[in-house]
Parts: sequence; C-alpha cells; structure tokens
Amino acid sequence: QVQLVESGGGLVQAGGSLRLSCVASGSIFSFNVMSWYRQAPGRKRELVASITSGGLTNYADSVKGRFTISRDNAKNTVNLQMNSLKPEDTAVYSCNADRAGIVLTRYWGQGTQVTVSS
Repeated sequence: QVQLVESGGGLVQAGGSLRLSCVASGSIFSFNVMSWYRQAPGRKRELVASITSGGLTNYADSVKGRFTISRDNAKNTVNLQMNSLKPEDTAVYSCNADRAGIVLTRYWGQGTQVTVSS
C-alpha cells in the first residue's frame, strides 16, 4: 500500500512563500501523474498543479507564475514551491498520485494546512 505524507504547511503573511513536500513510501516511477490539490472551507477541491512522469506540468490559472511543481524520483518526492502567496490560497493542500492501468488507481495524502494572512 502506497502512503503519501505531506509536510511544509503553515501560517505565512501575504506575499510570503512556502514549500510543500510530498514523500511517497515507495518509488514514484510507477505514477503517471502526481498532483497537488487544495480545498478551502465551503469550496470544492481543486487541482493546483500536476506533473507527469515525463516532467510535463500543468497549473491552475490562479497559481500560474507563482507556484512551481517538481518531482525528484530519486527521493520519491514531489514538491510545490509557492511564492507571492495570497489570502485566497488558504486551504488544505493534499498530494495525489495516479497510476494508470486497467483501472485508474489514485492515492492521497492526509493533507497539510496552508494559511495566508492579509
């Protein structure tokens, strides 16, 4: 069973930066796509950023130019560098790993809270 453990969340002032990390319990080579999602109170979960096994990235319009996703296969880690944070970035951020096959298998971390004060 794959486990994803996030870290790096916290409280930061608007304009500040945080770096989230997601460490997998095993190799991430088999994951086709790894992503960061977020969910704010009263809102639906949304995709923040994703990265394929080949390194292709995708970002939500709201974070383009401010957030950067990266993966380190040697360390089984996916990171999310968040700069120029805004109060509207406040949410629980969760790591996701997808493995394609006959059926799509999805794994989720427990989430980490990011709070941006104005």
